[in-house]
Amino acid sequence: MGKKLHAAQEKVEQDKIYSLEDAVKLVKEAAYAKFDETVDLAVNLGVDPRKSDQMVRGTVVLPHGMGKKVTVLVFAKGEKEKEASDAGADFVGLDDLVEKITKGWLDFDKAVATPDVMGTVGKLGKILGPRGLMPNPKLGTVTFDVDRAVKEIKAGKVEYKTEKAGIVHIPIGRVSFEAQKLIDNAKTVIGSIVKAKPATSKGRYLKRLSVSSTMGPGIIIDLASLGKGV
Repeated sequence: MGKKLHAAQEKVEQDKIYSLEDAVKLVKEAAYAKFDETVDLAVNLGVDPRKSDQMVRGTVVLPHGMGKKVTVLVFAKGEKEKEASDAGADFVGLDDLVEKITKGWLDFDKAVATPDVMGTVGKLGKILGPRGLMPNPKLGTVTFDVDRAVKEIKAGKVEYKTEKAGIVHIPIGRVSFEAQKLIDNAKTVIGSIVKAKPATSKGRYLKRLSVSSTMGPGIIIDLASLGKGV
């Protein structure tokens, strides 16, 4: 793998910044793993995530999805159970699912809950919280609009949140995607992050942008290539 990574790095000119289009094409060319690598966007922001009013967090629906099946669990009761099932949820219920999860079952990618059952679901906080699986109203996963929540997640809704260094890492697809689909997904993500700019953020908001595949080198993107409003 060392030789393959070195060969991939040689395709990327050191200290050069690329347009988004060229960067995406280069990511595809430099990918060398035997599996379909995920393509990630890393966005360095001019914020201090230690301050609660500068935390950048949100969700965005990728126009071309993530290229994988997302397993969705919905905590609900009554009519909302049928709504969840009709929307395409893989697992629906309440007490039975809570019991399974308490015993160690976690075979799902995302969880949604209606507000009226959060008293019961809250008991799973120590299990689901550390794994990023706890339903959250800020992310649209605690809602009575179960139909919309499930369909958005299935369509390619992803979450993002600033890390300690003020960086947002977010997947935008897979190496096997057509370049244009990755570009569309990237622009949608960047647009969402720009809209989420905290009012207290001063100076340059988007400081650095790079894209990479799971095993490949990072490629710096020219912010000017993104157009106005960034």
